[in-house]
Parts: sequence; C-alpha cells; structure tokens
Amino acid sequence: MRGSGCWSPSGCGVQLGGSARSPRSSGSLGSRDERSPAVPGTRGQSECYPLINPFWHENANITDSHRQLLYMHGTFVILMPLSLILMIFGGMTGFISILARAYLLLLMTGLLFLFGALVTLTGISVYIAYSAAAFQEAVCLLRSKDLLVEIDIRFGWSLALVWISFVAEVLTGAVFLLAARVVGLKRQHEQAL
Repeated sequence: MRGSGCWSPSGCGVQLGGSARSPRSSGSLGSRDERSPAVPGTRGQSECYPLINPFWHENANITDSHRQLLYMHGTFVILMPLSLILMIFGGMTGFISILARAYLLLLMTGLLFLFGALVTLTGISVYIAYSAAAFQEAVCLLRSKDLLVEIDIRFGWSLALVWISFVAEVLTGAVFLLAARVVGLKRQHEQAL
C-alpha cells in the first residue's frame, strides 16, 4: 500500500513546512531555485519515492538502511499497543484476583504486568533507536548543514508518559507479586493450624 506523499534523496526538493526547498537554493524557506519544481517529481527526471507501508515492503526497491528503518517503525507500532492491551488485561485480571484472593491468579497478574513492562521498555528502546537512525538517514539524504539547522528533534510528553507507564507497570507487578506472597503465606499459616 503506497501513500500519496514522497521523499527524495537529492533529485526533488525537500518538503519543509509546506514549501519545497532544493538543496541548491540559498534563500529562506519561502524562496526556491527556479530549477526546483514546487511539487517534487513534476518537472524533469527527478527521483521521487512514494511513502511505503512499514508492514509490507518486501518487494519494494529500497535501500537496506530504509528497510531497517521500516522494520524498526513496524516493531514499535506493534509493541506500544500490545503494551496497552497487556495493561488493560492485567487490570481486569488484577481486579478479579483481588476479589477472589487467589494465589495463582495474583501471581499470574503480577507476572503479566512485569511482562507488559518489558514490552513497554522494548518499545521505548526501539523508538529511541528509530529516531536516532531516522535523523542519521536525514543527515545523509539532505547533505546540507543549512537544512539541519531547521530540524528540531525533541521527545515530547508522549515519551514521558510511556516512561511513567513503564514505572507504573513495574510497581504494579511488584505489588501483585507481593500480594500473592502474602496470600500464599496466609494459606500456609492456616494449613499449619
């Protein structure tokens, strides 16, 4: 499945903020060289690639570095929703296990939350590595220090929330494991009497 946008290594202008800018132009963002078309790929034999679906790109004619970026993108796009699903399922089983005070259910809920924390940590790591690799790819594609000044990379509130989620999952998993231990000790004490 291909999108309507495109990216270019050098033939088309680089799309920034709605206006095209060729690496050959020296003016501000609004100005551009007359040899560079306003819409990439509309004039001459410029090389413009369509956007690629990160889940189906085996037959696409792309470089190994782009293929690696697509694998990383597909990985964190799967891991982060999976982490959310594990949290929701863990919350439901946790509620039931607290009401039932079942040792095995408490233990499994704690392990489920710890597994969800591991999935979240893996997703965070892949996302940070993906961002660094994408920036390096942009540096290689643009080959212009002037354009790199205009690129601002910051991790926003969403990454902070994911870190908070990771810590909360670890703490919740530890609390459920502690609750399972307390219930197990209580049952052993009752059986001893």
